[in-house]
Amino acid sequence: MERIIPAGLNALAESVSAECCAEPTVSVVIPTLNEAGNLAFVLNTIPSWVNEIVVVDGRSTDDSVRVAKVLRPNARIIHEPRRGKGAALRTGLGAASGDIRIIMDGDGSMDGADLQAFRDAIISGADYVKGSRFCADGGSADITPLRRFGDWGICFLIRTLFGVKYTDGTYGFKAVRADCLDRIRIDTDGFEVELLIDIRAHRAGLRTVEVACFETHRIHGNSNLHALRDGLRCLRIIVRERLRGYDVAPI
Repeated sequence: MERIIPAGLNALAESVSAECCAEPTVSVVIPTLNEAGNLAFVLNTIPSWVNEIVVVDGRSTDDSVRVAKVLRPNARIIHEPRRGKGAALRTGLGAASGDIRIIMDGDGSMDGADLQAFRDAIISGADYVKGSRFCADGGSADITPLRRFGDWGICFLIRTLFGVKYTDGTYGFKAVRADCLDRIRIDTDGFEVELLIDIRAHRAGLRTVEVACFETHRIHGNSNLHALRDGLRCLRIIVRERLRGYDVAPI
């Protein structure tokens, strides 16, 4: 005998099936500070399957905002009055709407073609994905011997103090599942935010994957990175996180 299912249940089943099979949406968050000369490259490398671009501008005095609007009229532009990359990322990640939220620098050193690897890693089961210049197949045309030594030291410290084996401790190309953001809780405003996210993702028990990336030179302008100052800020974050407890139970 043929089983008859009410039309309402059929519609519900089809809706659930479609939701389960739907591809996750992707937001790319780009913090900017006087990156008008670089955004033409950065925005043009972002593939069409990205659902949302969020540009968080930290009081640029050049045409960064205008360039972003011209190149990507649908991009969301957020003006961040606070100084620092951490402040920009906290605002941008919180404002984004995608199921997957990817952080990408606006200086032209990162290639939008790499976004596919981050998306694929999350679809395959990762909660958090780190770009790495120093794992197999990664590389950098921009790293100096001093910064490379500093990055090695940071990786050594977090391996010793937190038991996590990252190959790159200071690279900002990252992706996280939106429903895991509350487990990271960004609460710092400077460049050390990249390291803070790495440490907190590990301590929260997020399933983490590293993907190889190649870092090129900044295209235009000067970097806001200061090796000694920001290195000390990273050291302070490591010590602070080691001394504090972590009140979110791992997944």
